[in-house]
Amino acid sequence: MSRLRVATWNLNSFLARQSRLESWLAEVCPDVICLQETKLADEALPKDDFARLGYDVAHSGPGRWNGVAIASRIGLDEVIRGFVFDPESAAEGRLISARCGPIKVASVYVPNGRSLDSDQYLYKLRFLEDLRRHLEEWAKPTDELVLCGDFNVAPDDRDVWDPGAFEGATHVSPPERKALADLEDWGLIDVMRALYPDPFIYTWWDYRAGSFHKHQGMRIDLVLATRPLAERLVWAVIDRNARKGERPSDHAPVLADFAA
Repeated sequence: MSRLRVATWNLNSFLARQSRLESWLAEVCPDVICLQETKLADEALPKDDFARLGYDVAHSGPGRWNGVAIASRIGLDEVIRGFVFDPESAAEGRLISARCGPIKVASVYVPNGRSLDSDQYLYKLRFLEDLRRHLEEWAKPTDELVLCGDFNVAPDDRDVWDPGAFEGATHVSPPERKALADLEDWGLIDVMRALYPDPFIYTWWDYRAGSFHKHQGMRIDLVLATRPLAERLVWAVIDRNARKGERPSDHAPVLADFAA
């Protein structure tokens, strides 16, 4: 059976993780990969290195922080940086959208929010609202589409190792979770939860205090697919092995395979 493989990975610095990424791409061979937190300016992205691996790549980033990209070996067209209704939002380097072969793909890096009393928290909620508007103006729920990335929101209590440890913090607050749920209500399905409803699956672990080895993580990196695509989902996984070894990102990549 022919499959379409989509992946997402917050690298927490492209330059620090480039060799790991290239080895991983050669081994795992996703057709499309969404990257976040590249911390690069557009002109600094080594497109030739992606081309050597068979990928076209589009990037949006100001340098030093944020930065998102889509790399595809099935075509890359109709690239939009930032929200479709606000071209100036591209300067933030938090969203890039494109058509990759038969599907629409978006890579997003949602703001962290810092703390519940921070202006950054309000910015995060507005960003999630704007992300839904972007979907409404860019696509239809009947399109074959994936929205992938670091959402900096754990959808529910199953997605954190200890809900009590996050009480009063960002990533788990009711307004954030509602904003994410509103986004999904547009017509998106969380593919990992479609296959694995049980708790204790995570995509991010703090570098400190041995959190990875203690399995004290959060699931904040998501692959969200419209129903026409999600109905063809055949496999999904969080690649914990990519979180191991020397100088890993604090995030693990998420992969999903769809029948082509």
